[in-house]
Amino acid sequence: MNEEWRTDENAMPSSLVKLLKEIEETNLWYGMILLQNQFSAVSIQEYSNLLTNASSTDDFYKWLLPYHDRQSESLKIEAACNPEQTEVWEKYASLFEGHDYLGGYVRELHHRSKHEICDLITCVLVEWKSWMSKKDDWEKWLQALAFEQKQHRQLDMKNPVSEIERVTGGVEYLPEPSIWSVKLIPQVSYRPWVLTIRTSDVKLFFYPVKEEYLLEPGIPSNELIRGHKALGDELRLKLLFQLQKRPLSLQELSGQFNISKTTLHHQLALLKAAKFVSVEKGIYSINSRKLEDFSSQLTRYLGTEL
Repeated sequence: MNEEWRTDENAMPSSLVKLLKEIEETNLWYGMILLQNQFSAVSIQEYSNLLTNASSTDDFYKWLLPYHDRQSESLKIEAACNPEQTEVWEKYASLFEGHDYLGGYVRELHHRSKHEICDLITCVLVEWKSWMSKKDDWEKWLQALAFEQKQHRQLDMKNPVSEIERVTGGVEYLPEPSIWSVKLIPQVSYRPWVLTIRTSDVKLFFYPVKEEYLLEPGIPSNELIRGHKALGDELRLKLLFQLQKRPLSLQELSGQFNISKTTLHHQLALLKAAKFVSVEKGIYSINSRKLEDFSSQLTRYLGTEL
């Protein structure tokens, strides 16, 4: 969407362009996400009200300061509770040396007053919403996000790892020490990438909504096309049949089919690209859930879903 954003910038109000550049240069967009993690606001007005209330509490900087590690949490809290102590803030900022932006982000928080931070965040949200809501795709984006929420209203809490992978479309996440909650947040503007952020006890995955939700009826998604191409071959179907019995190595598959490893590797790569198989330490296994989801996707596309 780079070309579209460049076109937008030329048409945006100069005040919005200025605000967006300031948010980018200060990296306060990172703080906006950390605050929303605390607020879970459903509107900009609610977010703004909660932000104003938070600015008068000791939690304001606790929520805004980025997580480094468990050992430095006490330093983070000390900085958050003592915004006037430059030495403490500089010590915490120095922990992020080498990171692309977090060190500068911490220093920016310290140099700005709470009022300045709140005013900047509120202004950019209000102007951004005003601009984006005029786009032709606005209603379609909202509908896609609403549908995504509806699709995943019920999750299998007994199988969190597989559920995270299913909902996000492929994120492989294993539990981490001190992480007690994982939040899965759909987004449309950063597709096809997944943005990952963590706090001291929460992991957040901002994953892209499925392309099919954003297409006009009758237009197949690239995922649907890629999946059918992967399945449209006799050998690849036979490979899936064998892998559903048990995981196999390339050597074992080569022996079963009497085919060169080079040829098999190419065929498995096509299945892997479609996410129908996965490989770990040279062992290939079938992704049964992905195949089931793919079947459901075809049903939705054809409009035959009950």
